[in-house]
Amino acid sequence: MPTIADLRREYARARLDEQDLAADPFVMFATWFAQAVETALPEPNAMTLATAAPNGTPSARVVLLKAVDAAGFVFFTDYRSRKGVELAANPKAALVFHWQELERQVRVVGGVSRIPEAESDAYYRTRPLGSRFGAWASEQSAVLRSRTELEGRLAAVEARHPDGDVPRPPHWGGFRVSPVEVEFWQGRESRLHDRLRYRREGDDGRWIVERLSP
Repeated sequence: MPTIADLRREYARARLDEQDLAADPFVMFATWFAQAVETALPEPNAMTLATAAPNGTPSARVVLLKAVDAAGFVFFTDYRSRKGVELAANPKAALVFHWQELERQVRVVGGVSRIPEAESDAYYRTRPLGSRFGAWASEQSAVLRSRTELEGRLAAVEARHPDGDVPRPPHWGGFRVSPVEVEFWQGRESRLHDRLRYRREGDDGRWIVERLSP
């Protein structure tokens, strides 16, 4: 049986050159994301979200991208969760998309803000009923005495809304990560990967592209 150190694979599927890039990183992301979807990857919108407490302690978890436009990348969560509390105190984050089958990653760094309540309301209404109940029943990241306690909270929420008309909790909604950096990573042979980074520069916020050492 191989050891962890023995686990490796060679990346040789594709390359990424400067002439392959769109002028706008959001256009480039849309192209790569569409290819991930077309390849039928499991949950291509899954992304690692990294935050940090004011004292610098980092934390990371996988969340789902639910919207992207020229303003940034949107996800939803409980504002009382660890990530929600950390983003309120230190509104900066990093995202990583990892599409292993395509030998690609996308890394995003930027400031974070809450999206308008109307947008959170609109998305909340599209969620399955069980997920809407769950947003009320769970105080995300808080300690539970048992699974039974959580199930009891869920039953209480269901009893309060027997008709399924569940409003969005005020403690739940969306965040938008507005990037100052977006890096596109394509695996290459001998670990000499292609890394091309868009970075905002100047008062006009124009994007410049830089190739990074692998």
